[in-house]
Amino acid sequence: MTSPQSAALRSPDQPIGTPVLLLMAVTCGLCAGGNYFNQPLLHSIAVGLKVSEGTAASTVTIAQVSYAIGLLLLVPLGDMLERRRLAVVLTLLAAIGQFISGFAQNIGMLAVGTAMAGLFSVAAQVLVPLAATLSAPEHRGRAVGLVMSGLLTGILAARSVAGLLSSLGGWSTVYLVAGSAMIVIAALLWRVLPDSRNPRRGGYGETLRSLVDLLQRFPRLRSRTLLGGLAFASVSSMFSTMALLLSGPAFGLGDGAIGLVGLAGVTGALMASFAGRLADRGYLQSTSGVAAVLLVASWGVLWLGGSSLMWFIAGLLLIDIALQGVHISNQNVVYALMPEARSRLNAVYMTGYFIGAAAGSAAGSFAFQQGGWEASCELGAVLAAAGVAVWLWDLRLDRSTSQLDSAVSQAVTQP
Repeated sequence: MTSPQSAALRSPDQPIGTPVLLLMAVTCGLCAGGNYFNQPLLHSIAVGLKVSEGTAASTVTIAQVSYAIGLLLLVPLGDMLERRRLAVVLTLLAAIGQFISGFAQNIGMLAVGTAMAGLFSVAAQVLVPLAATLSAPEHRGRAVGLVMSGLLTGILAARSVAGLLSSLGGWSTVYLVAGSAMIVIAALLWRVLPDSRNPRRGGYGETLRSLVDLLQRFPRLRSRTLLGGLAFASVSSMFSTMALLLSGPAFGLGDGAIGLVGLAGVTGALMASFAGRLADRGYLQSTSGVAAVLLVASWGVLWLGGSSLMWFIAGLLLIDIALQGVHISNQNVVYALMPEARSRLNAVYMTGYFIGAAAGSAAGSFAFQQGGWEASCELGAVLAAAGVAVWLWDLRLDRSTSQLDSAVSQAVTQP
């Protein structure tokens, strides 16, 4: 039986508060971070399951591919189904995937668990637009930024947490701990989230087809998706090569030390909440522009970091702050285009975002092989500069839309 307090929490007429947003942020961090547990554990997995490190590394690709499939096929369900139930079910299914991985006795079982956890971890991408939907309009940017801070912190901290738990109880420990935590979190979400459903719903096939329609209908969905993809490509080119730089002759760091250096990016994840607050205050375009320019500048600092760990950490912090500024402002623009289609808009945007990540990782590795860290920095700076050009295009689109809205408003109000 539902308690009066629980019923009040679930009232769709009242915006959700900070405690509920924090719970959603933790859920997003657990779901998204779970796709990165295997990356620092590949050697231990290979030894434990008696396979080559190359075979163990295939689970990294499995996690990325299954997550991308979930973005396209599952996230749009947020505009069809009741969202609280959808988020809870996806979280529970992701938890089952983590348990399968934790109890894996062979690489096939681990691959199944990794695929399942990756596919259903898109619960995070159902919760982010849900936070926008359930928040008061004047606090929508803050809500999205807070939930995204949790998601990004989870991704950035996942590798270090996995390494720590592995040293305490073996490589499978992190999967079992994460699965248990996700079950508890799912139960709490069910209790505190209000019901949320679109008044008008279509079939699944129609919903998927509408993704293309939305991309064609909204020019700013195209511009912001391209901006996000380029920004993430730029940053991913750095993450795909930083271990090669830091473990090389210039620094000679081990895996543990490299993981600690990567934790510097967690500070940058806090920028997500700040960027959301700036969007609420009307500085959305300014935030985008400053962040896009900062992304270019951060590559100059990272170039200096080729021979100085201090400069590298400074560049890592700057580049992550810049990425969050671009990403959160992008999401605020995208979610405002068509509120009743936020899940589908998010699916389109995030698919482009992760396509950029995959392309940037591949290009960054190639650049490093051809010309070392300097070539990687040049590539990253070029991608970031292209992002600035796209932001200028989006700025023109925004001004054109504002002028058109103003003209229509004047025409309607004239007698």
